[in-house]
Amino acid sequence: LTSTMSSSSGEAPPANANEGCVGPTSEGAGKASGCAGCPNQSSCSTGAFSSPAALAAKEKERSELQNSLSNVSHVVLVLSGKGGVGKSTVSTQMAQALSSRGYSVGLLDVDICGPSIPRMCGVLGHTVHQSAQGWEPVYANPNLAVMSISFLLEEGDAAVVWRGPRKNGLIKQFLTETDWGVGGLDYLLIDTPPGTSDEHISIVQFLNDARPKSGASGAIVVTTPEEVSMADVRKELNFCKKTSVPVLGIVENMSGLQVRVSDLAFFRESPSGSENGTSSSSECTNDVLSLLREKCPEVLSMIAATEVFPTSGAGPRGMAQKFDVPYLGKLPLDTNLLKACEEGTCFVDKYPSSPATSSLNGIVDNLILALPVEDDQEEENEEMQE
Repeated sequence: LTSTMSSSSGEAPPANANEGCVGPTSEGAGKASGCAGCPNQSSCSTGAFSSPAALAAKEKERSELQNSLSNVSHVVLVLSGKGGVGKSTVSTQMAQALSSRGYSVGLLDVDICGPSIPRMCGVLGHTVHQSAQGWEPVYANPNLAVMSISFLLEEGDAAVVWRGPRKNGLIKQFLTETDWGVGGLDYLLIDTPPGTSDEHISIVQFLNDARPKSGASGAIVVTTPEEVSMADVRKELNFCKKTSVPVLGIVENMSGLQVRVSDLAFFRESPSGSENGTSSSSECTNDVLSLLREKCPEVLSMIAATEVFPTSGAGPRGMAQKFDVPYLGKLPLDTNLLKACEEGTCFVDKYPSSPATSSLNGIVDNLILALPVEDDQEEENEEMQE
């Protein structure tokens, strides 16, 4: 069970606190009935979280967080309760598309044990440097800054075998010590690991401290259409509701396979089969494409589609309606999208006519509509009016 994100004392509970935590600085800390069995009970009861030194350290941490993210307009979490549904793909290509449109974008990879963002952004093998301002992120292009634990590892295939507290400590370092540049960021996208574990609770708490008025600007939740995925994604949506993180929308990823007919491969199945009894086939792509060019050339530019994952019930669209959150659309499996991630390039720029391009552009359009970036003059006018 996750803890609530607020308490009667006004201080957020520790990430591993019991449900209904009264707060580590409250008078009942460590003594209330809900404290029984909590791993922090002993520390709370002795005042470890409410001592002058502890409160001073917490205030220092809060100040560092606020300073580090003061020039970031919007912070967007990319979430999913299920692994393997394409969070990193969506995070990367949204960041690439936003930066291609001229926005200043940061992409923070907090999947500590499985960092894949550097490869997808084409910056694998780079390292970060320490400056007087903090860690300097790696730039995939002039408008896209990337930060990941991958840049800190000596060996790219090294396993990160860390417990929760150490992961959370690194996440806090990423948030407090990364120098996103003098001009700041229009959007900071945070690619998260699957689930609703310590890292997610800590990220939300850190953002609440860093941005007291808003916390996280919102979350984009990624799912695939089958029930195995949606069952876990519903838990993620409930996590967002419980932690007061606005859901900007649900992305239905890998929603069918779409391929242009001219890019298909064709095989002719042998009626007799192979010698070992299994079916066999021989490629006949050139013959089929030649025949189509001769007899029906308009077919070559058509899109061939098939379902890969069976949609459960009303699917992700129905799930969005049930939770009263926006449905951002379907993102089909597209070989060019996979190529762009392997190449570390911007998919919508390199493959403008590919089947998934319009879908991805639509998702980015919806993000910009939900979280518009105001120019400096507008912000100054608003502050003067306040």
